[in-house]
Amino acid sequence: MAGRGDPPEGPAPDPGGGEDEYRSVVFDESFVRAARLQEFSAEERMGEHSQAVRSRPTWEARSGSRQAVLLVLLILLAFGTAIYLGVRNPYQPPVDQRAEPLRITLVPLAPQGPVAGGQPAQLFAHSPAAEYRSGAAGINLPVTGRTTHFSESQVVSALTIAKEYLVASSLDPDVLAGETVRPARMLIDPDQLAQFDRSVESSLDDGRHAVSGWLVRFDPAKVALADSTVRVQGTLRFAETGTDMLEVTADHTFTYALRPATSGAGPVGQASLYTVHREMHFRLDREDLRMHRVELLTSIVQAGPQACGADTSGSLRPLLAGERTSSSGDPAVTDPYATGRPAVSSLCGTLAPSAQPSL
Repeated sequence: MAGRGDPPEGPAPDPGGGEDEYRSVVFDESFVRAARLQEFSAEERMGEHSQAVRSRPTWEARSGSRQAVLLVLLILLAFGTAIYLGVRNPYQPPVDQRAEPLRITLVPLAPQGPVAGGQPAQLFAHSPAAEYRSGAAGINLPVTGRTTHFSESQVVSALTIAKEYLVASSLDPDVLAGETVRPARMLIDPDQLAQFDRSVESSLDDGRHAVSGWLVRFDPAKVALADSTVRVQGTLRFAETGTDMLEVTADHTFTYALRPATSGAGPVGQASLYTVHREMHFRLDREDLRMHRVELLTSIVQAGPQACGADTSGSLRPLLAGERTSSSGDPAVTDPYATGRPAVSSLCGTLAPSAQPSL
């Protein structure tokens, strides 16, 4: 029987007849032929690999799948909730609406006798405007507070823009003299600029294109300011009319001291008072507040003393000291100094005697 380290056919003879120091680590041909080689097939190798994979705990894979399913369900639930709230929410984002055209009403007020004349200070002192403030100081902001959808600062901003428009369109000396319209134009909503420009370039008394509905302007060839001070009194009111809209109502009386325009060194005529009652409705959305501009909704202007037949769509045409008119206005006497909404009953009215200085 062969030894443990001998080949099946017994120990191989030593051809050299001597001890070989490498004999213990060298296999001869008979040992190699007798060795049994075993190689697994591809299917067997795959079976071992599959078995190794299947031997892993299955709860980890199932837990990962459950988490993925839950994540998908949560995303679907959130998406569905957003759609539901978007449909059910009554406060939808406001639709971008273009500004409406300004609606204008002009009412000349004819005097019942000759227009009183004198020095500006004397005329003011004996008129209802004696206690009025001068210039922008007469346009006071009311006590403000927040509304449902607008903060107090936004309300103050809306009132301030409206006041700036009144100052630019009623008190600016260059605007009054017909030299420019830019101070008022810069504050108007861009959607209304085409209407404003057409009113300036070709005024019409059609309720849409009278420049006198936008601003106070006198014909510099006929009328000049006798006193740079304009007496003003009135009120500003505000109201929220929508989730994205504020409206401001301005109701003010402006009293001007005027005289005939002169050329060169000619004599200066007596001054007289001319009163303009303006009630204007403004609308401002959040974009208007951000851009510092205003949309004009309506403008009601009562002005006198003035002849009823005069075309005042372009420039106001006051009757000056000593002048009178034969045309009669509406029998209902109108006082432009009266507070509250102007009573517009016809295209012309009669100036109340109390509106003239009592000299």
